[in-house]
Amino acid sequence: MTCMFNSKSKKIAKYLQPGHHVHLVGIGGVSMRPLGLVLKGMGMTVTGSDMSSSVSTEELEQHGIPVAIGHRAENIREAECIIRTAAAHNDNPEIAAARAAGIPVFERAQAWGEIMKSYKNAICISGTHGKTTTTSMMTHILMEANMDPTVMIGGYLPLLHAGHRVGHGDTIVLESCEYCDSFLNFFPTLAVVLNVEADHLDYFKDLADIQKSFHKFASLATFGVIANGDDPHTVQAMEGIEYLSFGQGEHNRIHPENMAPDWRHFDVVCDGEFYCHLDLGVLGKHNAFNALAAAATSWMMGIPGEAVTEGIRAFHGAGRRMEFKGQFHGVDVYDDYAHHPDEVRATLAAVRTMNYKRILLAFQPHTYSRTQALFEDFVRELGAADQVVLAEIYAARESNTVGISSADLAQRIPGAVYCETLPEVTAYLRENAREGDVILTMGAGDIFRAGEALLKEPS
Repeated sequence: MTCMFNSKSKKIAKYLQPGHHVHLVGIGGVSMRPLGLVLKGMGMTVTGSDMSSSVSTEELEQHGIPVAIGHRAENIREAECIIRTAAAHNDNPEIAAARAAGIPVFERAQAWGEIMKSYKNAICISGTHGKTTTTSMMTHILMEANMDPTVMIGGYLPLLHAGHRVGHGDTIVLESCEYCDSFLNFFPTLAVVLNVEADHLDYFKDLADIQKSFHKFASLATFGVIANGDDPHTVQAMEGIEYLSFGQGEHNRIHPENMAPDWRHFDVVCDGEFYCHLDLGVLGKHNAFNALAAAATSWMMGIPGEAVTEGIRAFHGAGRRMEFKGQFHGVDVYDDYAHHPDEVRATLAAVRTMNYKRILLAFQPHTYSRTQALFEDFVRELGAADQVVLAEIYAARESNTVGISSADLAQRIPGAVYCETLPEVTAYLRENAREGDVILTMGAGDIFRAGEALLKEPS
């Protein structure tokens, strides 16, 4: 996989001005959609295109942003610059037409980087896991503290009724992804590193390569760095960088005390002093760490502990993060975005604390390269569910050049079932769910549709 992110470019600044026309290729994506809306709010003329219509493209249309379905050269007519998603390569008809016409093409991350330069506080939250949840928690805290933030989240936050917010304060908080080194285009004042694991191995060579990228990202911060002091991979990545450490261990400057057995209630201690008490509305050790990172960030920014307490108390999850979808014949149905083995393990551990009789896990692997690179890890972690139903791999940006299928995983996981289509997944869940079970649809693709289809059936 070759990504086309360039180094930080000063050229983009002259195009991101009121009155200029920008065209976004792949505008329906999770961080492209809010980018389009932010640029529209800045007074720019915004158009876009995507491969298919969706709730996202409908929202953009409602805000006065025309969206062409399908990528065609004529879509970029009159645009002064192009911003593309990482999935839009040089052979995309619109990118090719722009290059031929001499219209500058920029990356999504370059645009966000330019936008954040105008904020006094630019909080960039990174990590292999937990970015969406922690950014959402931070948004709740900033809103509670009346800081009127601008926000970009890679998911839906009920508080905002969206995954973004255009504020008028001096603070912006962004989910910051390492894929294709995209976060190296950012200008953080505060860089947060939640954890570092092997992922996106279609781009990175290995874990050491990923750690090098996170090190560069943290080096960009002008005010400070907050990092997980309990994660060995993060500690290695931060070598040579001064940072504020958070974690369960008391060697961390930010750590919990009086932790409840379910990880949902604890005090936060900063440099030996009580800062705030947290009561979480979400489950799992991983979310306790996410909340601790948000508290550490808030403490470093001088936000009163009371605002952190109230902000975290009001947070009950982001969209597709252990999101309760409804009941099917008395069986609870949840949906979760987990698509890395570590995330699968954390989510299943959290669900275990909910005391259901059985966990029926409908999992859809995300990308062929990730499934191949982390195959044995997926076999181990998925096997922790009581019943595993495997949908076919969600291709996303890839072609199946490695000849792998979810059926290969099913052969290795005891009792697992392979379903070629989502309707087959729905049918299996319908026929096998029993009272006392929980159904969990999981993956970064469209597996949630299998659970939603179940809930639409007459009771």
